[in-house]
Amino acid sequence: MNNLTDNDVYWWRPLDDAKSDTRAEILFAAYKEIHVNGFQSASLRHILARTGVTKGALYHHFPNKTELGYAVLDEVIARRIYLGFIQPLEDIDDPIEGLIDLIRRAGETFSMTDIELGCPLSVLAQEMAPIDEGFRLRLNAIYDEWHGSITRLLTRARDAGLIIDEVEPRTLAVMIAATLEGSLSAAKVAQSLDVLHQCGHGLNQFLQLIRN
Repeated sequence: MNNLTDNDVYWWRPLDDAKSDTRAEILFAAYKEIHVNGFQSASLRHILARTGVTKGALYHHFPNKTELGYAVLDEVIARRIYLGFIQPLEDIDDPIEGLIDLIRRAGETFSMTDIELGCPLSVLAQEMAPIDEGFRLRLNAIYDEWHGSITRLLTRARDAGLIIDEVEPRTLAVMIAATLEGSLSAAKVAQSLDVLHQCGHGLNQFLQLIRN
């Protein structure tokens, strides 16, 4: 079993508003197990060992492994994307500067352990979207919310004359999210934080180019 602690990985750090109860403990332990090993190889035995709860308690809250995986997506990963990449962009004065700052700060926050494991959203998308419709729909909903938040931001920037008129907000929003996900994948392959920072810097250069 992987012995990393909650503080070892940025994506694993407990949410500030996380409930301290048996269900939440199981859910967070499952999140860590899935992040390290993928959903199909995730071990319920490891999850039970992390939490110290009984198998009966686990099945009381989650009837099977698949439902546990769905809950990890709905309640942990979706929440993390919201807190990390959507909420910070709400109610900012300069949409483009806010997006640039978000990308810069995200790059500074990730550790080598994050790079080694990759983004849990992207990892699950590659593993489970092709083989399980429940996972695919949940993953698609998370991406839709992310794309929508960036679309609204870029629309506001265009309407305010902050970026060039040729920008199509939805198209660019999908590209930005895909580039952020791809940056982590490229860094994972290279096992290099420098590659992650290069990707982020390149994206920010592009955002500067579309300013009015």
